[in-house]
Amino acid sequence: MLACQIKTALLLGVGVFTATLVSAQYVSGKGNDATMPLHLMKPDYDIPYGETTPEKVKVVLDRVYEYLNAVTPAGLVDKQTGAEVELAKADENAVLKKGDFRLTSYEWGVTYTGMLEVAAATGDKRYAQYSIDRVNFLGDVVKHYKNLQAKQTSIATPVKSVLQPHALDDAGSLCASMIKAMNAGAKAGVVRPMVDNFINYIMTKEFRLKDGTLARNRPLRNTLWLDDLYMSLPALAQMGKLTGDVKYFNEAVKQYQLFSSRMFNKDNDLYMHGWVQDMDPHPQFHWARANGWAIMTKVELLDALPQAHPGRKQILEMLKKHAAGLAALQDKKGFWHQLLNKNDSYLETSATAIYAYCIARAVNKGWLDAKAYGPMVILAWNAIATKVTGNGQVEGTCVGTGMGFDPAFYYYRPVNNFAAHGYGPVLLAGAEVYRMLQLLPFEINDSAVQMKQ
Repeated sequence: MLACQIKTALLLGVGVFTATLVSAQYVSGKGNDATMPLHLMKPDYDIPYGETTPEKVKVVLDRVYEYLNAVTPAGLVDKQTGAEVELAKADENAVLKKGDFRLTSYEWGVTYTGMLEVAAATGDKRYAQYSIDRVNFLGDVVKHYKNLQAKQTSIATPVKSVLQPHALDDAGSLCASMIKAMNAGAKAGVVRPMVDNFINYIMTKEFRLKDGTLARNRPLRNTLWLDDLYMSLPALAQMGKLTGDVKYFNEAVKQYQLFSSRMFNKDNDLYMHGWVQDMDPHPQFHWARANGWAIMTKVELLDALPQAHPGRKQILEMLKKHAAGLAALQDKKGFWHQLLNKNDSYLETSATAIYAYCIARAVNKGWLDAKAYGPMVILAWNAIATKVTGNGQVEGTCVGTGMGFDPAFYYYRPVNNFAAHGYGPVLLAGAEVYRMLQLLPFEINDSAVQMKQ
């Protein structure tokens, strides 16, 4: 009996020693195919691979929320003294209390929508309240100054871009988010007038080409900006849902068709950033964030359009083509490049977050194949998470960018933690990845991320 126990102990000892030796070989890379299964060696990934869970996603989102909630106050102050001003006493000397970001920018329209999506995905009501409180505040301020303007038309206001929008940047993104905020509980009595004013600007006041395409006269005359898809069409689609009036859906689809017929490159399934009438030959620069606005517009339209709308099929087909074009260009780290087809341009966070959001949402809605696109979403989110600092700031975001027709313009655009464009997309991406991980969990199968189905 004793001899048998000794023999067993020796065998166990040999087994432990062998396992330890093989494990050490994995780490060191030593050994050969006869002594270890080389395909199980742990790769030296730059970005965490296959380690995402809903709980980990929420930790990242909470850091962003805590930061933004602290640095975007909703209040009025005297522009000379800095003292807080009660709304009822606000006059032309009052301005919005300064924080790190502007409450009335198109970037913050994306952020309001992102906050609402995180609340819907996770059940954390703080996020929705963030948007509701600030949209209500803006509505109250606008109402107050409209009353003052009825008595003194020339009075200066802290919400001029809301009362008198002069570009699609002023109108569309905020408008769409405000409609969504009303659906989540914002006060329709003060928010709806802002929405109606924005929609009126988009429908009747923005400059257009002769065929009706929404356009700008900068930097050159008769210019289309790909960005303007998002700065107008989601608002129109949301207005269609709000009112039930099909004219808003029809206008949104018409505008999408007019833009894409000029700006979508069928050879690489990407969009050019800008198009100028009569420019020949026409340079094409596939700027990442502009392609983000384009794919997010398609997602917004598919979310809002009635199932029977005749334009829906084309937009879904274009979403699939665009997603395939983007998938082919994802970097090994999970990001996309500032110029999508230029691998020597820098890796950019806001566009990566937009793509992660849009493709995850398309997967969750059944518009894209989860098996094909789920792994790239997880890779992208893991990359994005590395760019959220401990205090909730987002790194690696390109600052506001006009339009250029030479590569240096895009290659050398600065990045900054205070570029507002990064925050809404990170919230949107986190919300949709959170949903995807609950609906379609993944597994590591033969060392690779595979979606369970």
